[in-house]
Amino acid sequence: MGYISDLRKTLGSRPLIMAGAGVILVNEKNEILLGRRTDNGYWDYPAGSMEIGESFEECARREVLEETGLTCGKLEFLMDLSGEDSFYEYPNGDQVYLACILYICRDFTGEMKVQEEEVYEQRFFPIDALPESTPPLKIKARIFEKVREYLRNS
Repeated sequence: MGYISDLRKTLGSRPLIMAGAGVILVNEKNEILLGRRTDNGYWDYPAGSMEIGESFEECARREVLEETGLTCGKLEFLMDLSGEDSFYEYPNGDQVYLACILYICRDFTGEMKVQEEEVYEQRFFPIDALPESTPPLKIKARIFEKVREYLRNS
């Protein structure tokens, strides 16, 4: 399955520091791509945990391709995520503190498709009209405010 799955076999559900990356994909209308997750029903941007030997950028590109079918061109650094506000408990009880890099990408190609194991629907949304069920992480409000600022200034 992967690095985190292997760790879980030994450590169970107790909190882990999970390194990973995510990407806010922005279309020509300045809308962002969100996918509705199968594990919790929340709308979220493509993201995931790093595999052994991967860089943050490689992780980000892989996660976008796996979850959306799209290939990222140029990635722009948006922000890092870590600390108390990055705590998350998955529906199965697994707990993590995220240590992630978040990128913005306007340069992507391919045909959008849904990775049904993790996402069952995906759509572009205006940043000021995000769906109600976005993840309850405290840090998400800060992320989406940073995206709003980026879109206003670009």
